[in-house]
Amino acid sequence: MEITSQSKLYDVLEEYPALEEYIVDTATAFKNLRNPALRRTVTKIATIERVAEIGQVDVGIFVNYLRVAAGLPEILPEKAESSIDQRPPVEGYPEWIAGEPKHIIDGTVLLLTGKIPLATVNELLLSLAPNEFMLLITNFEPLPIIDAMQKKNRQIFQRINGQIPVNYLTYIR
Repeated sequence: MEITSQSKLYDVLEEYPALEEYIVDTATAFKNLRNPALRRTVTKIATIERVAEIGQVDVGIFVNYLRVAAGLPEILPEKAESSIDQRPPVEGYPEWIAGEPKHIIDGTVLLLTGKIPLATVNELLLSLAPNEFMLLITNFEPLPIIDAMQKKNRQIFQRINGQIPVNYLTYIR
């Protein structure tokens, strides 16, 4: 079963019962999921999108959080996918970020699932050819990663995604 923003909470919990703890941790209002009567009613009408709204978390991040916890591959939120420029739109962007990144890393989801984004970046650096780059997407400015990359003499370019203001796009080569 796929987990998307439109998945019914009931279906997700039937297929992946262990996700109950992740959901309750995100939206404490859903601690009542442990009550069998409420579970039978609320979960049949609530979508994952609604759970994220109640928990006041980004829907795309929450979907990926649950997907990773369930052992499914991450997906980029539609907004992020469509708004990531493949070519620099304005003067002042380095030419080396033109084209498609070899790797796109969602640092926010990595953190939510207990992984360290810097470790993932370091691991993927080994697979980059001299003319290739990766894109790190976070909802925070990844200063420790930028510092670590500068110490390795890596080229860095960062911008805030104008269509999704909380996303920092950090290009690394």
